[in-house]
Amino acid sequence: MAPDPTERKITARLDRLPMTRWHWALIVVVGLGSFFDLYEVFLGGVLGAVLTDEWQLSTNEKSLVIASAFIGMFVGAIAFGIAADRFGRRRMFLLNLGLYSLFSLLTALAPDLATFLVLRFLCGLALGAELTLVDTYLSEFLPRLGRGRYIACAYTIGFCGVPVAAFLGGRFVADEHLLIDGWRWLLIFGAFGALVVWILRSRLPESPRWLLAQGRAEEAEAIVAGAESAVRGPLPPVPDIAETRDEPAERLTLARMFSGEYRRRTVMLWIFQILQTVGYYGFGSLAPVVLHAKGFDVVQSLGYAAISFLGYPIGSAASIPIIERVERKWLIVGSALVMGAGGMVFGYARDAALIVTAGFVLTCASNVFSNGFHTYQAEIFPTRIRSSAISIAYSLSRATSAALPFVALNALDHLGAGTVFTGSAVILVILCLDVAILGPRSTGRSLETVVQTGAPQPGGSSGAPSSG
Repeated sequence: MAPDPTERKITARLDRLPMTRWHWALIVVVGLGSFFDLYEVFLGGVLGAVLTDEWQLSTNEKSLVIASAFIGMFVGAIAFGIAADRFGRRRMFLLNLGLYSLFSLLTALAPDLATFLVLRFLCGLALGAELTLVDTYLSEFLPRLGRGRYIACAYTIGFCGVPVAAFLGGRFVADEHLLIDGWRWLLIFGAFGALVVWILRSRLPESPRWLLAQGRAEEAEAIVAGAESAVRGPLPPVPDIAETRDEPAERLTLARMFSGEYRRRTVMLWIFQILQTVGYYGFGSLAPVVLHAKGFDVVQSLGYAAISFLGYPIGSAASIPIIERVERKWLIVGSALVMGAGGMVFGYARDAALIVTAGFVLTCASNVFSNGFHTYQAEIFPTRIRSSAISIAYSLSRATSAALPFVALNALDHLGAGTVFTGSAVILVILCLDVAILGPRSTGRSLETVVQTGAPQPGGSSGAPSSG
């Protein structure tokens, strides 16, 4: 059965809207939530450096401190991502932050390493699908011609969490504050900050595209009408429905991830997610430990890491004016190559100024890369499986992140930082080939058009690939 033209017109109305305060409120609230995911991810490296001295950790125990949250994120990305397709984006947004706030507070009270590791796992579990929910939710609301730019704005807010984690670490770890160990305050900050954002998120609307996929057209219509009422002046004309075709109305299952052109996209994204974490999260989670291994004390290591980490929000902001001007797949490739080069300089350098400069360049490039791929992955699958498809793929990056400390820290001990980052650069080159060869084009197209390009056509053949 063909999709209802009225329903398709609702998605066309979303795409034609100019940006209003209504859109910006969504971006800010969603971006604030991603702050705590990114704060949590990079907090692992800070805690690994701090607790090594305080709890006299072995190399494997230090690896567990960093990896425990990533193991939880692997599980949480799959569970919450699939649940978001079944129960809605908004519900999962509230559930994940609420659980994270609780578990982060409990982690701050952990009396020993074993309890700490279990609670860090649960923190990661709660936040596992946060970023893929951000990608899914915003991509389904924002107009097609500025989708990448506005998602980059949300992530610029979120990436402020990375230098904050390092600066707070450098400020608090050295002493007790109000009779509490300094590192515990880092977890308390995450818990109460997430609770504030949870309250703000409770007012978010559900995604109209998800509601349409559930057959709840009246609710979707009410939300879109509310968005239209926020526009001052005359509304732009609704695009031709033929240019905003929706996905086929038949039931879409996870098996569709491997049918027709979606197979190509799924393979590309799975390979990408396994590899990208080495270059991206590898630096952020290991930088304080690498600096410590280079001979800097804990406070110096966190200070230098914090300066390097300023590149995350700055790079994210720098991506905003270019993300719609460069085809998404080529933006990912170009920024990944810069990351590889910056990482090699960081690994081999001994001078503090050169180390910080290389780290800053790497982190700037990292967030052009990150904003590009977070927008990209949400554009290439249909609404009914969008959250599931990208969350399952993204979980692979969390699995790699969990294994990475055990490999990287042992390699760091035996081979040195230069070899570790050279290996990272090689992996990023392979990633570039994966995206360049298998990735479709998506910039400036409606979600329905990108999906339709890859959908299996009647008679069993797939649409022509759009990877050129």
